[in-house]
Amino acid sequence: MSISPNPLRRVTLPEIHSIQLPTQKIFHEEDVEIWRRTQGFRDLIIFLRRLNEAVVGITIPWSSKFPSQAVSSMVTLIDTLDGWIEDIPPLHSPQRFGNLAFRTWGARLEEQSDSLLSRLLPPEYSSLIPHIKPYFLTSFGSFIRMDYGTGHETSFAIFLLCLTLTRFFMPEVEQERELVLRVFMRYLRLCWRLQDVYRLEPAGSHGVWGLDDSHFLGYIFGSGQLRDQTKIPVSAVLHPPLPPTNLYFMSIMRIHEVKQGPFHEHSSQLHSIALGVPNWGKVNSGLFKMYEAEVLGKRVVVQHIPLGGLLPWSNESLDRTEGRSVPSNNIASYISEPATQVHREWARNTTSRYSPSPDVLKSNAALPSWSTRLQPPRPRTVNAHAPISSQSSMPPLSPMRGHVRDPQDPTG
Repeated sequence: MSISPNPLRRVTLPEIHSIQLPTQKIFHEEDVEIWRRTQGFRDLIIFLRRLNEAVVGITIPWSSKFPSQAVSSMVTLIDTLDGWIEDIPPLHSPQRFGNLAFRTWGARLEEQSDSLLSRLLPPEYSSLIPHIKPYFLTSFGSFIRMDYGTGHETSFAIFLLCLTLTRFFMPEVEQERELVLRVFMRYLRLCWRLQDVYRLEPAGSHGVWGLDDSHFLGYIFGSGQLRDQTKIPVSAVLHPPLPPTNLYFMSIMRIHEVKQGPFHEHSSQLHSIALGVPNWGKVNSGLFKMYEAEVLGKRVVVQHIPLGGLLPWSNESLDRTEGRSVPSNNIASYISEPATQVHREWARNTTSRYSPSPDVLKSNAALPSWSTRLQPPRPRTVNAHAPISSQSSMPPLSPMRGHVRDPQDPTG
């Protein structure tokens, strides 16, 4: 049964002229706690929950009875970005991760971002472009580190949120469904292709102990699609090939494309969910809480996302359980009241598995802060890529395309 989501506030076009541009707000751990109490954080959570509710019970393929012109224009923009990959082939390079041609792709994105956004938006929205451009530019990966992670995916979600706050996209069920099943799906396929062609490194991956090397929202929306049905059990994901009828199955099959070996070894979190979580409702709610704590609540993920502006940095008190920080990246911690003995046993086993060994505890001081709770992550195994094309010249980098890398920052 679909839950009636909270309404999303509106920012009128005249208001935009008096709103300051977003800037970096998060520098320390205490800034993350402030972020979790802001109106901007609340807006993002409401927006994602609305998108989640819009796709409950909807299978792929799906088409809107009344397609939105705004959504169609957004899909056309992403198609344009995808076409650039043909124009900018990967360079011949020996390194395992990060093909330098991705920087050429990023240079073109920066150079043409104003014109792309101007073609997307009506003339009266021109004052919005400086507010959304930073999110647009950081939605596809870091052009300095040549990696991609959940922070970049979150930037794209905020980009869509800003366009909805200003009502370029309307917060109505049909259009929100289009945002997931047309826009986000098209974005996801572009990001997968960028990762494959330019061999982008997973940003901040926890290896076998993480949910996914690069993405998270597809699992939330996909489990939302499956939430209210009972014919397909959670354990169905253990029996590939899976039909591309929802974003969860598509994300699982993507893992099978890029990783080799037994599923329970390279994707232990997803394997544990399949065995131990009793229904899709608990998967959906648990993943949402995990996303809030492990993506939106982690400094190394959100510190480079500009905040303020359309996402007010106002310190508002939130009377919401989602505002709590849960210090674990084990989904068992985010699913309350396990319903079965099997699930209770699974929760105990996974909690035990994630307990650091004495050797790891002894060396905690030498490990970066994001890894002290976990055993050292094992690098993912990827399939061999096709032969690399000929070289091309590289443009110089401008400051906007990256930051000096924080030695404790594994993300984009």
